[in-house]
Amino acid sequence: MGEPLKKFLSRWITQFRHETRHAWLVLREKGPSQVQFWLIALLIGVAAGFAALFFRKGIEGLQGFLYGTDDIAHLHSWAGTLPWYWVLLLPAIGGLVVGAVLNWFTHDGRVRSVADVIEGSALWEGRVERRAGVGSALASFITLSTGGSTGREGPVVHMAAVMSAWVSARINANGITGRDLLGCAVAAAVSASFNAPIAGALFALEVVLRHFAVHAFAPIAIASVAGTVINRIEYGDVTEFVLPAEGSLAFYVELPAFLILGLVSGVVAVVLMKAIFFAEDLGSVVASRLRLPGILRPALTGLMLGAMAIWFPHIIGVGYETTSLALTGELVLWNAVIFAVLKVIAVAITMAGRMGGGVFSPALMVGALTGLAFGIIATAVFPNVSGSETIYALAGMGAVAAAVLGAPISTTLIIFELTGDWQTGIAVMAAVSLSSALASRLVDRSFFLTQLERRNIHLAAGPQAYLQATVRVAKIMRMADAANGAPKEICRELIEQGVYVDGNATLETLMPIFESSGALFIPVVTLKGEGDPPELRGSVFQVDALKALNRALAETAAEEHS
Repeated sequence: MGEPLKKFLSRWITQFRHETRHAWLVLREKGPSQVQFWLIALLIGVAAGFAALFFRKGIEGLQGFLYGTDDIAHLHSWAGTLPWYWVLLLPAIGGLVVGAVLNWFTHDGRVRSVADVIEGSALWEGRVERRAGVGSALASFITLSTGGSTGREGPVVHMAAVMSAWVSARINANGITGRDLLGCAVAAAVSASFNAPIAGALFALEVVLRHFAVHAFAPIAIASVAGTVINRIEYGDVTEFVLPAEGSLAFYVELPAFLILGLVSGVVAVVLMKAIFFAEDLGSVVASRLRLPGILRPALTGLMLGAMAIWFPHIIGVGYETTSLALTGELVLWNAVIFAVLKVIAVAITMAGRMGGGVFSPALMVGALTGLAFGIIATAVFPNVSGSETIYALAGMGAVAAAVLGAPISTTLIIFELTGDWQTGIAVMAAVSLSSALASRLVDRSFFLTQLERRNIHLAAGPQAYLQATVRVAKIMRMADAANGAPKEICRELIEQGVYVDGNATLETLMPIFESSGALFIPVVTLKGEGDPPELRGSVFQVDALKALNRALAETAAEEHS
């Protein structure tokens, strides 16, 4: 006999009341991880949204003043009418100011970017350098206003991360809370930059936090919506690019062409990334050989950009005018190819000169030009089974950007939200999937992770690699006088053999020593001046190191699946 209806309803009502009361207590008492955290997420979203808006408006205002035009949307066309010497000197003057700013705010003259935000999320509990971050935002602002050939999204993301780091420090946030706040700030900044709330939230999860934990989604979504509202208050509910209404996609017949475009876009994305890294290395070698002061490196770069802009002003700034021309099919084949090649060169020069800015907008422009060139050829070869070449430009824009950012999901959505065209989604997804798969094999997953790998920060390899850099030997060592410590005599023998580790080192340094020596414990020392012998502090046992690494992995797994 089944349970009586009255008893059944009574039991479920009691259970519902109990769970509701428990949920309210959790929300009220768990501090910033619950309701209070959502309020903080909303406030950070609003603040990051305004920061992105002011950054964009500031660039537009200063660009308009320096280049003498009120129509920033056609800056490149207007720059072609200016005196050649002004086009030449303006980026150089901007570079000189950038050099002074970076010399004042940073110790290494390097502009902080999205890669540093990813590093802060993985290794520093959601914190980034605040002073260097402020200087980097100012440097990028000057770079983009005076003709630097980069994008504004990277600086905006780092600027938002600086704001979240300040909040995390004020509330003494733990690692999970700090990372979630960072994700909220990034989502709002991206959403406010692109008027793309869905993509902004997913970008923060996919690129910065690098997981899709349920606990992080609600606050990040709240912040992303807040950032979008800030954008729409100023610009309205409009897309960045307007596509022509003509053209259609012959899905089944034409789909192989978009798969091929994906492979081509993957190669183009790798060329763009490799060009930047090559130019950075070459610039450092040249600066070292010439003994060029760091403050002059951006100025020399600006002079080179100005020389290019005299004949090809489309390289100036974020390049939205040229991107729009590509998406509307207003460029011929050779223009698309030449503009794409020159944009790659200009971006590489700007980055190598440490002038500031991001790679997202340049990737969009190069991708749109690549797609248009491919589409012109494809529609000419197969005119009876092809849609408009502008659809290829849209797919190429998404494919190159996704491969560069290592973000196929959020980039696909950003393309949709930038253009408002959801009908050609299958073409964009096909191209994005193959470009991302190909490019990720030829670099360390993405442009940002490759940047970090070049600094010996191994985030691309996964938590089992980079978490070793978060555990310091000093925290797990046993003191020399401890009852459970290693015998001092054996420790001194190992030190004489050169088998020891500094107390300030991490597991990243320690574990290879265990592997090569085969020892069960390693002496921990304090390194003194040159010529002085190391001073024994204690010892670290392999079992303690493995336990610490296991705890770090378990905590990461728990966060990613919560």
